[in-house]
Amino acid sequence: MHPECPDRLSAIQDRLIASGIDSFLNFHDAPQASIEQLSRVHPKRHVEDLIGSAPERGIKHIDPDTAMCPHTIRAALRAAGAGVLATDLVMRGEVDNAFCAVRPPGHHAERDRAMGFCFFNNIAVAASHALESHGLKRVAVVDFDVHHGNGTENIFAGDERVLMVSFFQHPFYPYTGADKPAANMVNVPVPAGTRGDVFRDIVTDVWLPALRNFAPEMLYISAGFDAHYEDDMASLGLVEADYAWVTQQLRLFAEQHCGGRIVSMLEGGYALSALARSAVAHIKALADL
Repeated sequence: MHPECPDRLSAIQDRLIASGIDSFLNFHDAPQASIEQLSRVHPKRHVEDLIGSAPERGIKHIDPDTAMCPHTIRAALRAAGAGVLATDLVMRGEVDNAFCAVRPPGHHAERDRAMGFCFFNNIAVAASHALESHGLKRVAVVDFDVHHGNGTENIFAGDERVLMVSFFQHPFYPYTGADKPAANMVNVPVPAGTRGDVFRDIVTDVWLPALRNFAPEMLYISAGFDAHYEDDMASLGLVEADYAWVTQQLRLFAEQHCGGRIVSMLEGGYALSALARSAVAHIKALADL
């Protein structure tokens, strides 16, 4: 079975129900992102070509890791659309913050290239929606997936309206992010075996000062849970408490500096039990439960 499978979302949903917090949350069905919304971060021709390349049956590979079935594009459009809807809900004050349990993920999708299980860059589409449709002047993207968010960096590098802070295992797929990033990219590569104490120091000593200096009006989180020590797709050592802690730090920052506005979107996480436990810890911290 491909690691980026429907069971990922089922595991999170089941854990939410088992934890008893599902009744405290508002649930929304994601709409499909429009061509216009996607074209803010991807060339329109690329978007149309990708949509048009969906197979009528069977599996089509974009690259060795990234495969499409007849239903993949519809799922990808809804994954991107979830971030757009979440941005609208937060900006209208209908919710304090939002977590988008979506697949396929997005942060590896570059401006004109689908890769790494990703088709459209969900977090970039959402952040661009805040800038273009809601008139925000500065947004920040926080990426704690174990893999570097090369697509998000490719799209926003040099854009003074966007700050991206991230940490990631290095050297590791996609083998980017450590070599002379743009000034608005605060990348912290870490070696295999890195654990939560080092991660927390990075957040405290690097991320939060950069965020305070940038003064974003809204936070976006690329929430990958594959840095968990149980996830055998990588080799870092985070646990649920680390994800809860960083989320608490980001929620407090947002409450103090950007009206509490946060949209978080699921990226990686492939050990189903660890993914579910970590995602629920993240959601509980976002909801302050």
